[in-house]
Amino acid sequence: MSKEAKLELDGKSYSLPTLEGSEGEKAVDISSLRADSGYITLDESYGNTGSCISKITFIDGEKGILRYRGIPIEEMAEKSTFVEAAYLIIYGSLPNRAQLRRFSDLFTEHQFLHEDMKYHFESFATTAHPMAILSAMINAASCFDDGLMHWHWGQANSQFENYAAKLMSQVRTIAAYSYRKSRGLPLIYPKKAYKYTANFLHMMYSTPYEDYEIKLEVVRALDLIFLLHADHEQNCSTSTVRMVASSQANLFASCSAGVCALWGPLHGGANQAVLEMLEEIHRTGDDGSKFIAAAKDKNSGKKLMGFGHRVYKNYDPRAKIIKRSCDEVLAKLRINDPLLDIAKNLEEAALKDSYFVERKLYPNVDFYSGIIMRAIGIPVEMFPVIFAIGRMPGWIANYKEIMEDSKSRISRPRQIYTGPGLNHYVPMEERK
Repeated sequence: MSKEAKLELDGKSYSLPTLEGSEGEKAVDISSLRADSGYITLDESYGNTGSCISKITFIDGEKGILRYRGIPIEEMAEKSTFVEAAYLIIYGSLPNRAQLRRFSDLFTEHQFLHEDMKYHFESFATTAHPMAILSAMINAASCFDDGLMHWHWGQANSQFENYAAKLMSQVRTIAAYSYRKSRGLPLIYPKKAYKYTANFLHMMYSTPYEDYEIKLEVVRALDLIFLLHADHEQNCSTSTVRMVASSQANLFASCSAGVCALWGPLHGGANQAVLEMLEEIHRTGDDGSKFIAAAKDKNSGKKLMGFGHRVYKNYDPRAKIIKRSCDEVLAKLRINDPLLDIAKNLEEAALKDSYFVERKLYPNVDFYSGIIMRAIGIPVEMFPVIFAIGRMPGWIANYKEIMEDSKSRISRPRQIYTGPGLNHYVPMEERK
């Protein structure tokens, strides 16, 4: 028998149905509250509000659990690849060999941009941020596909597979082009011989005269970063994609909006902030101990970046995985990075310090991913772009989910107005 919540308001009692997810998550359904009582609920930043019902990703922040379609992130990181994880997230199950081959072949088929898009890249200033270019060019790419521009979910759902693969494939091409534009370098076309992540590195670093040396350990490390970021429940950017999609905007437009939401330093720019913090510590000759002390002083203005998470109240499971990868990559590339030593000192100190332990400020995935990207030559302004490439499967899956929901309506949050009451227009000559 389903439970009901009772709410007493203005002398009246209201019964509110409850829901329970497959992992025991509980919710009170208040969707009819305003119509029945005239009240709405207020939850600024939506920290306690369930905006949707989803089958894609499960997180238990208290226990440090992350699962894609029920599969633990630890298993995916050890046994899978980004492309296979993307298929799982978008379509709901692990692909067989034929399905994975078709999925990969679609990436190859759609990896080239329309030649006229080169003129759009040329129009950006060399100082333009790669995230600005990425968002704009994802939208621009949709303009070169007449079918996509006039595509609506109910008319030709069979085209979704092509559009999803096209977006996932072209986002890396756009990302690589945006990097080369910022460096004043000629564009490098993708190669059919390379798989997803290797192709991205080729487009980033090859020259017209010499191909980039593809190193397996580098490819694996970057592929792992993509995989670990592939989806993460209803975060800021994913919720943005769902909200835009609720208006029946096309897939490219919705995910372009996700890029803009991801851009901020509190979201996709967090690993850039970590690296900037480590560089600042290194410049001052500190090994991290002075910075730890300053971070505990609320008046110092210092904040330990890469520690703590809005969701996780335990160790971010992705951080444990990425830490091992970081150690392996730097060892194989024979890189002795002083920033990594500082990072390890910060982690060790914070995990032992009661100030951080009591506040459950454990390292998150951003803490080490920036070190890896620095080691393979990716500049800090490209860090959120890497995040966007990785998060694309989650955005696509959430877009698909909202489109498949026959009960879905356009998102329209309410507000509590606290401005002036009834006022009247005052002619200019009468204003003080």
